[in-house]
Amino acid sequence: MTVDSDDNEEGFAEQTLLGAIENQLAAGEPAAVQATLNKLSLVGYEREDILQMMAQVLAAEIRQMLEQDTAFDLQHYEQALRALPELPDDPDQG
Repeated sequence: MTVDSDDNEEGFAEQTLLGAIENQLAAGEPAAVQATLNKLSLVGYEREDILQMMAQVLAAEIRQMLEQDTAFDLQHYEQALRALPELPDDPDQG
């Protein structure tokens, strides 16, 4: 049985992003991460779903940073977290 390398890479990237979110929660920095978890929990989202959404926000910020060759924009990241459950626009989707 052969495992597709793209699936492996996506799984690794997802786990890395989720780990980064967990680290941010543990450190309490940025504060918007914990605030977002609290807000979405209060309105009924499951923790796993919240972490997935926050990982998508982090991925979008990293992608923008790499595409534009700029530093990580913490302020924009926090704004995007606070906008959840609305996800950032994906430029690949048109």
